[in-house]
Amino acid sequence: MEKLNIKDLQQGQIFDFGSLTFSDDDIINYAKMFDPLPFHTDKKIAEQSPFKALISSGPQVFNTFYIKQWVPILGDTVLCGLEINNWKFMQPIYANQPTTCKVTITYLRKNEEKRHVVITWRYEFFNPKGEMAQTADVTVMHKL
Repeated sequence: MEKLNIKDLQQGQIFDFGSLTFSDDDIINYAKMFDPLPFHTDKKIAEQSPFKALISSGPQVFNTFYIKQWVPILGDTVLCGLEINNWKFMQPIYANQPTTCKVTITYLRKNEEKRHVVITWRYEFFNPKGEMAQTADVTVMHKL
């Protein structure tokens, strides 16, 4: 995706960030650093968990799409993050299954005098069945 011009963005605009698949190693390595729970770091233990298989840490999905998709097109416009709200984990993200991401601008307020815009980005992540697996509202202040 090409870099976006912050001045052209509109409330209600939707971005398709495509699909990513997390391998066993991706999940284990991330979890060892940031969420070292056994059902994220050990396949045998994960098979005995309620999930019956290795699953990603909740933040891994957001962090990966944010770094690989969002930052390259908007990162140079960020003044600061303001808040994360309504971060919900509805379905597990399993290893070796694609996860898709859609991002919607749910709030946009420009302040021409102060040369910034406040945007709330709703991230929605879907499993291969099309079920919403995770959602979060991230509010960011961008420079105009």
